[in-house]
Amino acid sequence: MNKQIAKVFEDIANAIESGSFAPAKRVALTTLGSEHGEGNLLEGALLAKKLYPKLDIALIGKKNDTGLLTYEVNSEEEMYKVMEEKLDSKEISACVTMHYNFPIGVSTVGRVSTPAKGKELILATTTGTSSSNRVEAMVKNAIAGIITAKSLGVENPSLGILNLDGARTAEKILKEIAALGYNINFSESKRADGGVVMRGNDLLLGTPDVMVTDSLTGNVLMKMFSSFTSGGEYEVSGYGYGPGVGEGFKRNILIISRASGAPVIANALKYAFDISNGDIEKYAETEYQSLAKLNWQSVIDKYTAKKETKTAETKVEAPSKEAVTEQISGVDVMDIDDAVQMLWKAGIYAEGGMGCTGPVVLVNAAKFDKALELIKKDEKLASYLV
Repeated sequence: MNKQIAKVFEDIANAIESGSFAPAKRVALTTLGSEHGEGNLLEGALLAKKLYPKLDIALIGKKNDTGLLTYEVNSEEEMYKVMEEKLDSKEISACVTMHYNFPIGVSTVGRVSTPAKGKELILATTTGTSSSNRVEAMVKNAIAGIITAKSLGVENPSLGILNLDGARTAEKILKEIAALGYNINFSESKRADGGVVMRGNDLLLGTPDVMVTDSLTGNVLMKMFSSFTSGGEYEVSGYGYGPGVGEGFKRNILIISRASGAPVIANALKYAFDISNGDIEKYAETEYQSLAKLNWQSVIDKYTAKKETKTAETKVEAPSKEAVTEQISGVDVMDIDDAVQMLWKAGIYAEGGMGCTGPVVLVNAAKFDKALELIKKDEKLASYLV
């Protein structure tokens, strides 16, 4: 009885603190695949529970003695299947994992603590790809960053664009979208010449709330921020590579590295808790609906080079959808769509995606050999394969 009374008072105190009497949403961690072993992941989960007692944490992996709810699995393939099932059934609200093949159009939004003043910085984005076109990807990364920042409680996040190839064009597009009525709070560089295009100094200072970059650059920056004090083998700071965000994507899947240490794993679970309870799905729906009303894609198309569109006569319809668990790596991101279309034409269902080391073509396990054979027969596509 005393325990029940204590639990009631604890729930009331948490509700007063959070402003909501709704139960906290459960977050999960997959525990297979770390370069530092399963124990490192379990340590991270227990550290999260110690640092953030309000977190309701579940594990997806092998039987363990942590005392945390565990959905037991025996392989990585089974682990990801259970993860998706639990997310889709809403039994868990978000999951932290080390690898996931996001579809083209979805990329992850990282969260780091910058060294100059300890200010948090959202890196948009860090894995996956929002588009096969670099400039279009950076524009869409900006929106993903804004959505994520708002779910973390930043009401009007400031936005900067890292000084990379395509940054000026991305700036033009974003400013034109803003002129149509979409609110973007552009930041100013701390360097003397100012402007929305950020320098390396601004990364260290955390000048904007959201720093826009391409995913490959963002991935390198995440690794630099998280492991520069450890020599690179063990990521010790930050919140990981973050949630996959993209129009129409409904699963809260957050990425950490196979080199992430216990402190990053703990923070990643807190990040998952924050975006879930901050209702990132609602912000995503609202922002993308607002942009669609402004026909934002037409602004992007005006500034980005497009391939010649195929005629209606040559357009290939997708075969019946099936589970795609095997990946073919190496095809350049600019030609992923061509590879998928070629396989569709041959009656093989395929999807383009982005793995940890670059773009992938995803196919059903039973059709992997045939798909690989067809890609190898295409001179251009075969040239990418090692």
